[in-house]
Amino acid sequence: MEKENIYILGIESSCDDTSAAILCNDQILSNVVADQKIHTEYGGVVPELASRAHQQNIVPVVHQALEKAGIKKEQLNAIAFTRGPGLMGSLLVGTSFAKSLAFGLDIPLIDVNHMQAHILTHFIDEKDHKKPPFPFLAMTISGGHTQIVKVNTHFDMEVLGETIDDAVGEAYDKSGKVLGLGYPAGPEIDRRAQLGNPKAYQFTKPKVDGLNFSFSGLKTNILYFIQREVKANPNFIEENLNDICASIQYTIIGILMAKLKLAVKQTGIKHIAIGGGVSANSSIRKALKDAEQKFGWTSYIPKFEYTTDNAAMIAIVGYLKYLEKDFSDFNVMATARLKI
Repeated sequence: MEKENIYILGIESSCDDTSAAILCNDQILSNVVADQKIHTEYGGVVPELASRAHQQNIVPVVHQALEKAGIKKEQLNAIAFTRGPGLMGSLLVGTSFAKSLAFGLDIPLIDVNHMQAHILTHFIDEKDHKKPPFPFLAMTISGGHTQIVKVNTHFDMEVLGETIDDAVGEAYDKSGKVLGLGYPAGPEIDRRAQLGNPKAYQFTKPKVDGLNFSFSGLKTNILYFIQREVKANPNFIEENLNDICASIQYTIIGILMAKLKLAVKQTGIKHIAIGGGVSANSSIRKALKDAEQKFGWTSYIPKFEYTTDNAAMIAIVGYLKYLEKDFSDFNVMATARLKI
């Protein structure tokens, strides 16, 4: 008997990217993302501008996702949307749209935790992509979150450690701002780091007990270092930018890998998956590959298009919840600080 196709529309609007994706079972048919360039002018996301842009983008993005997938909205079996965490105004746009469309089509509504979605993106069926076996460790690294999570099943997750202040993405962006780089600064720091000496300058590695992270002290250390050096030599940044970026990145990756090693030691789990925008970073990917050889780990690294905020990861969670008939009430509310 032929397997019935289940079509899920995923909607992601947690921050500054409006995205819609169509899934057929666990395979992606389309994944459309509309980013918001306006925030580069301000050096960071402006929440009010983000929510307005979502309102403008969401209808054409969903329409394009359906068109690219080659299906009609009447073929959808359910609609999955990001409930949180994220910017409240942005979340409300996606939540309201998903509710209205699901109600109009008389199909189930499925709320999704954005952080769970970054982890479960590894269960999208992709050619040459292996899925992690349970239990595995997941490290979610992005502009707003840094966590190490023990994943027992698709929906049984335990946070082992998380940032107590800034997230790793913030450390990149705030360092980039001090150096006069654009927003987001992470990709530019990563690019320049490949051209510099990672041991040219030493920065503080915060001492935080257990598996928690802290990047606030590092950010401050970098700021004071730059101010001091520029005072002595006004051309210091321009003359040493690649080495500065390489040293910053070397320090950040060192912090992340030290915590991962500790998590492996404490749990005995050697299957490591990463997710979130910073998982696109070339040095963290290389460090994980090196750890496979050195420590016998098996690492799971998402495709680049699934690292930043996207609706494909929302849709796969929607599919997994659909199989369990885990549907949402239409009274469900967006939650800016939703926990795993």
